[in-house]
Amino acid sequence: MLTTSLKTVANTLAIAVALGAAAVATAGKLDLATPEGVTLAMRKVQCSLKDNVPVTYYWHGGAYSRVPGEPDRRLFNVEGMNIRQCVTVTDPVRGTGWKMVSKELLIYLDPKTNEVLKTWANPWTGKTLQVMQTANDPVNQPASFPKRRDGSLAEWNGTINDGMWWMTATIPLFYDNPLQGKYQKYVGGTYHATEMFNFMGDVADLVDDRKDTASTRVGWVRVSSWLPWMEMGDRAGSMYFHTAGRKLAKFDDMSAVLKGVIASDYPAWREPPPSDDTRPNQTSWTVFRDAMEAREGESKGAAERRE
Repeated sequence: MLTTSLKTVANTLAIAVALGAAAVATAGKLDLATPEGVTLAMRKVQCSLKDNVPVTYYWHGGAYSRVPGEPDRRLFNVEGMNIRQCVTVTDPVRGTGWKMVSKELLIYLDPKTNEVLKTWANPWTGKTLQVMQTANDPVNQPASFPKRRDGSLAEWNGTINDGMWWMTATIPLFYDNPLQGKYQKYVGGTYHATEMFNFMGDVADLVDDRKDTASTRVGWVRVSSWLPWMEMGDRAGSMYFHTAGRKLAKFDDMSAVLKGVIASDYPAWREPPPSDDTRPNQTSWTVFRDAMEAREGESKGAAERRE
């Protein structure tokens, strides 16, 4: 990987070459060679320059197994969405920036019929299990500013070529699994995964300060442990998800299947969290834990009422 200084020089030169010829035409537009311009451009990618305006991302693809000694299997089709909004924040040292609040939903479908799965027959254990869709609320993002926490300045870390821009973000995850302990039969003791994102779009659209958001395509890949509701414990193997999608012009542009699931089971996912939301983020694992604890509480209450 390039050092920070070399990367800064390379990015600055690339931007200058790509945009220099149109300097007069782009006067007043977002300048990707400045930390302020980069901060606003990334806000346009993620949401809107206008405060409290809901923006929706939608994606779909497949979820696969990888087990030593056997071919990979396409276990599920998947469809996902994230609805978010941004708000302007200021810091006396770091400048004017933004923060994002969001919630996300990922549903599992039959790989042959594309029907939403309520139950799933585990081919390794023979058990028929209740499917738990991924419904995380919230999934918020720390505030972004022209100046970073370490004092360095925000810089453009994407690529510009022939009027197009693209960037990647790889996020390795390794931490104590919140399900370890009494839920050990469902999952192992450490959560080990990697999230990989690709974002891409048109440069003219991104830097146009007359537009409050940027048309963006997205690719999402995740490599992770088995999902907790699959009850695989420490069984050898892992999963990977491979999907692609885009930022929608409006909420209703997502698939009829996903809109139907939201309408029937997740109506709160039509709106993002409030912009002042301070709740801790949720994951598939914390949601599963909360659901199991709620289920146990209901069973205990029912037993007590029968006594």
